[in-house]
Amino acid sequence: MSVQPLSACTSILVGKKASLDGSTMIARNDDTFHAVAPHQFVYHQAQDASDTPTVKSWLNKFEAPVPAKSYGWPAVPNVDYQHEGYYDESGINSHNVAMSATESTYGNERALAYDPLVPDGLDEDCLLRMVLPYIDSARDGVQRTGDLIAQYGSPAGNSILFSDSQEVWYLEIVTGHHWLAQRIPDDAYAIAANRVSIQEVDFSKPEDFLWSEKIQEFVQEHHLNPDAHGWNFRHIFGTNNQKDRHYNNPRVWFGQRVLNPKIEQDPEDGELPFICHTDHQISVEDLEYILGSHYNETPFDPLQSRETPEKYLYRPIGLNRTQNSHILQIRGDQPAATASLMWFCFGYPTFAPYLPFYTNMKATPASFAQTDAKFNLDQAYWLYNGLSTLVESHYPELIQANRDYLTDFRQAARTHVAQTDQAARSYQGLAATEFLTQENEAFAQQTAIKSRQYFGELLQTSINLSKLTFNMDRNL
Repeated sequence: MSVQPLSACTSILVGKKASLDGSTMIARNDDTFHAVAPHQFVYHQAQDASDTPTVKSWLNKFEAPVPAKSYGWPAVPNVDYQHEGYYDESGINSHNVAMSATESTYGNERALAYDPLVPDGLDEDCLLRMVLPYIDSARDGVQRTGDLIAQYGSPAGNSILFSDSQEVWYLEIVTGHHWLAQRIPDDAYAIAANRVSIQEVDFSKPEDFLWSEKIQEFVQEHHLNPDAHGWNFRHIFGTNNQKDRHYNNPRVWFGQRVLNPKIEQDPEDGELPFICHTDHQISVEDLEYILGSHYNETPFDPLQSRETPEKYLYRPIGLNRTQNSHILQIRGDQPAATASLMWFCFGYPTFAPYLPFYTNMKATPASFAQTDAKFNLDQAYWLYNGLSTLVESHYPELIQANRDYLTDFRQAARTHVAQTDQAARSYQGLAATEFLTQENEAFAQQTAIKSRQYFGELLQTSINLSKLTFNMDRNL
């Protein structure tokens, strides 16, 4: 079995009654094991093929047929997909169903001993294109994924996020064929970070839980439940080791600290809750902050100026190897044509902006759709990664200007969405799609112009901050 690099991501899910505006939101950082792994943001048109199309992996021997008819869908694949695999990452299809795939999740050796991973099964690289174009609801996405895993098996543990305007679901694949999914309550949120997250399962409530066939019998037969009472999915299939305590749990702790600041918790606690409630109505900006965070204003912040024993103790949420970050928002108070927004960030989410793209589109903006393997300042991937690198290189001197840049951008983004929502009401059908495609392109171009100007300012300031200088007679 060849070992493929897995993504090490952080995910957030928000029910419609927990959000500021009644929308559902699923969000994730796509963190790869390479700091430079060029991606592109592309759009796949709806299809109604005359034959039976197939999906084939570039990483293993997986190949499977898919329905002839599909919805349109955006994706964020690798540029060098023939060597790195597709890894389409995230999107909202033209039926307003969202999917983010995947967060690498590690099952324990006890369970894997009896249902090992399947080397040529359906893996993360092809999950989005096998599922998202063919589903009509979040629940439908869970069931289709589960059916595919039952048929083909999985070569890795993965977790997948689904949403529509009404429901949000989180699915965890933990062995070669077994999985379980939980619906996030409407008034709740959840944060997950590379370990099995789902806790107590109530099999009498299929409206809130879905699961693989005979999973209860599998657990009973192989004596996998360590608890005297209850059926805790995390305890049965998950891990609780040093990596969890330093790499995974602290990210969940910090996200919950932001949204529930009054609750005292231990960053290394393996029993941090999955389903959480807060009196704070969660906004897009809250998710942006969490996804770009680095234990801000705590002793664990690696960007703080002072040296502390805890400075590099935990893996932060925002990383230099975050290839893209996304917030998939489906707004129940908007017409179907404008309901879905993909807040999308190339570059470090700590320093780069999230652009709101209407997913009712014909194509993605040109600067996002085209990414070269080498640096090109005209392309979004390279512009925002370059900008982010400059800010971090002189963080104490440049961070306030970066905060101002992002604050101004967030205001402009919200103004753009409000104005576009209003203007789009004059259009119907294909005309609305055309209009929103043009608005996506225009806003991407406007943002790029301002960001290139800001890039130049950062570069000039960085030159003046060089340590290769010396104060001396100005005439010499």
